[in-house]
Amino acid sequence: MTAGRTMSLRWGVIGTGDISARLVPDLHSVAPESVTAVWGRSGGRAMQFASEQGIPFATSSREELLAREDIDIVYVATPAETHTDIALEALDAGKHVLVEKPMATSAADVDRIFERAQLAGRFVMEAMWMKFNPLHQEVMRRIDDGLIGEVRSVRASFGTPFRARGNKLTPAQGGSILLDRGIYPVTLAHWALGGAQVQSSAQTLSEEVDIAGHATLGFGADRFAHVAWSGVEFLDLSAAISGEHGWVTLEPMFWAGTVAHIHAGSAERIFVDPERVEYPRAGNGYQPMLTAVQSAIHDGLLEHPLHGRTSTIEVAQTLDTIARS
Repeated sequence: MTAGRTMSLRWGVIGTGDISARLVPDLHSVAPESVTAVWGRSGGRAMQFASEQGIPFATSSREELLAREDIDIVYVATPAETHTDIALEALDAGKHVLVEKPMATSAADVDRIFERAQLAGRFVMEAMWMKFNPLHQEVMRRIDDGLIGEVRSVRASFGTPFRARGNKLTPAQGGSILLDRGIYPVTLAHWALGGAQVQSSAQTLSEEVDIAGHATLGFGADRFAHVAWSGVEFLDLSAAISGEHGWVTLEPMFWAGTVAHIHAGSAERIFVDPERVEYPRAGNGYQPMLTAVQSAIHDGLLEHPLHGRTSTIEVAQTLDTIARS
């Protein structure tokens, strides 16, 4: 890769599922003609995806894709149980890596990936697009400026009665709803409140795979979060961050939202007419994250300060604790 912020990174996409189909158009918008190759388990499906998405090369051999000199960074969008092995392969091949959430299925594997990236001198990040959403960044900026006072609690849930991989429910096939959906409310709680302790949690299992759950997280003596997730029922898809002087509500779907209501600043704003903050979505919502990743790599960073090693591992540790319960 040639140094310089004016140069676009050249991307390889690993995976041909729904997420890749939504992310690639945003990549084309951020950096036209930057996606040079795609891998899929089926060569036929990879070729079809490449044709649909305007990608010049397709293969069913990851070794072939990772050996290409016209790829600087790969986006890993395969099932969660494969993320660790593929991320390590890509780093060993000298590529920067953006991994679909969850980065891995355990905190230990998240740490392995970051450690390997440090040794390889390559950038790596979990694709937690919520943290780069302009609405969320504006809300967190207002909170950091003290608009609602000290943050004391978070309430967030993500539940819908369908599963993208509904026919793959064994542990080895990565059917976890905690890792697929629970990661969002847990990440929001960590973002607003810091490192957590799991005070209580419960999960509903089907054939040893979690399909729903809820938890109370503690952040010191008097700060907490209530989080919930489900693949079998609807839960409220909004979220709220509350403090000493007011609160902020993120409209559904909170992790990809475009509207927030700020109940703070005056009695009128708190109780009658909260401030409405809106940021229309650009493309499919991935553009801000993709731009941030490219900027970080061009600046020579090996992790992004907004969602780096510490924050990713802390969330993974909380998810591990809940899973063990």
